[in-house]
Amino acid sequence: MLRRLVAGLAAIVLVAEAAVLVLVHLVLGRTTANQSMSIAGSDPDVMSKATYAMGAGMGAFLVLCAVLAAVAALRDRPPGRFARVVLITAAVTHGLLGVLAVVLVGWPAFVATTLILCLLVLTLTLYAAPRDGDGDGEGDVQPPPPPPPAFGELKPTGP
Repeated sequence: MLRRLVAGLAAIVLVAEAAVLVLVHLVLGRTTANQSMSIAGSDPDVMSKATYAMGAGMGAFLVLCAVLAAVAALRDRPPGRFARVVLITAAVTHGLLGVLAVVLVGWPAFVATTLILCLLVLTLTLYAAPRDGDGDGEGDVQPPPPPPPAFGELKPTGP
């Protein structure tokens, strides 16, 4: 129950973050195009189109992460290998963005990115693979496998 709630909340927050980032990039791209701003002689059209492309790429990535988290929540099964890699990438990215946000934007942005990081990490850890196959993941302690025979050690062959 908790893991479905966390994964669903992570999906909702990621969609909201994607919408905000796309909106910010639209405003930045439009501002760059309208004012014909140039940095060190760069073409303003290229800069505005690159800003639009970056916003679309980041939005698409975050929506993909949201879809993968929502699928995990709806199915109540651990995400597959591809989904885990994508969600881990998003978590690492949010960790790095959190560090940059506290320096460049301030503490509220740090709190927001850290909240999303926590939701992603909690989603990944709550959907860890069960250890004994019963699916609940609670109290499942298996004894370690027996060690392999040493080199040259004789094994009994039968009665």
